Parts: sequence; C-alpha cells; structure tokens
Amino acid sequence: MEKLVELEILGLSSNHSQSGSFTLVMGEVVGSRRLPIVIGMFEAQAIAIEIEKIIPNRPMTHDLFRSFADSFKFEIGKIVISDMKEGVFYAKIHCKSSSTEVEIDSRPSDAIAIAVRFSAPIFCAEKVMSEAAIEFTEEDKKQESKKEDKSSNSSKVIPKKEGALKDFSLDKLNQLLDKAINNEDYEKAARIRDEINKRN
Repeated sequence: MEKLVELEILGLSSNHSQSGSFTLVMGEVVGSRRLPIVIGMFEAQAIAIEIEKIIPNRPMTHDLFRSFADSFKFEIGKIVISDMKEGVFYAKIHCKSSSTEVEIDSRPSDAIAIAVRFSAPIFCAEKVMSEAAIEFTEEDKKQESKKEDKSSNSSKVIPKKEGALKDFSLDKLNQLLDKAINNEDYEKAARIRDEINKRN
C-alpha cells in the first residue's frame, strides 16, 4: 500500500504568472514540506468561502455535491492527491456509505473544495510529495514570519483590505454585505463580515 502524507491548507493567493488563477499552498501536518497547486478562480473562491464560513445566497457546485451526498447517506472518508503527470495533479475522493465504498476521480481543486465542506482529511501520495513538494527550512519560516509582521495579510486565505470599511456605519456595512453576497463577491463579503465582527 502506498504511503500517504496528511496535508493541511496553509494559504491561498493570486498567481501573478497566470492571470485568473490562484496558488493553493498545502503543508504537511507533520513535516516541513509544502505543496503548491495552481487552481482556477472558481475553485479558489469555493475553498475560500467555506474556510471563511460565508453562506452564499445560492448553493455553489460543491455545496450541491454535499447536499447530494448527504441525501444519499454518503460520507467523504478522505481526499487523496494520488498522482502527477507532466505537471498536472490528479486526485481521488474516497466516498463511503453503510454498504459500499468507492473512489471518484477528481481534480485536486474540486476534491479539496469538497474536503473542506465535509471536514475530510486531505492526503497526498509520498511519490507526488517527493516529486512536487518544496522543502520549507527554518530560515524560510523566519523570513515568512518577518513578512507576516510587516503585512498581516500575507498568510491569510483572503486578504483583509481595511481602511474604507472602518468609515461606514453598522447598518451600511450590513447593506454592503448583502450586496456583496448577491453579487457573489465573496472576497469582499469576507472583509465586510470581519469588520462587522470587530464591532460586535
């Protein structure tokens, strides 16, 4: 049986080299390696709104998957990033019910968006980690913590652009929050929600 390494989500940031894409950084739960995966904007948004616990006014595709699985009494046992070919990652969603267990092929970005909705553990095959992960040294950790001191946004899943929001009343912020959710601008909604939470 192949060795699996458990991962956690460390951060999500826009990818400057590819317009409209994001880099999802996964880190070993036990260990110092990091696995960066380039994902699309829709999947990045799906992961971010679940982590930030924002409820969209309409269910997104991954929420639909959760409702579908719940309705048919399926659970997500785990997500496995199982392979990498020519720079493309492959994943499997391990689903189980009382009577059966199945593996479903998936893109890692979709699998991870589903994993966060089910609080399912995320694993990566050791062979993929050996090939694609980056070793994160103590020196790297020191440099990152210095960057975080200068800019507290750097490790957040969604950057918190404050300033203008501080000037609005609570009623106005609630109106802006409703508008952002209706427009499906979840990044903005997360910042507004954080500003509201500060005042409560």
